[in-house]
Amino acid sequence: VTGASFVVFNGALKASSGFLAKSSIVEDGLMVQITPETMESLRQALRDKKDFQITCGEMDSGDVKEYVDICWVENEERTNKG
Repeated sequence: VTGASFVVFNGALKASSGFLAKSSIVEDGLMVQITPETMESLRQALRDKKDFQITCGEMDSGDVKEYVDICWVENEERTNKG
């Protein structure tokens, strides 16, 4: 679990890169590089206020993957006030 001050979603990752998605820590935030198709799915999930999971890592790798979970919560008191 990583806490971040901000999240940047970059929808310019090419399918030919060999990655499902990439995540990296940038300053005190998180940058997630995703394909244009995943970006459209993310946008729709945000419009619909639905949870969304992004799987990061190489397409052909059997290794443990990283996940970026976008979750809607009912109780805002338990979330970051900033």
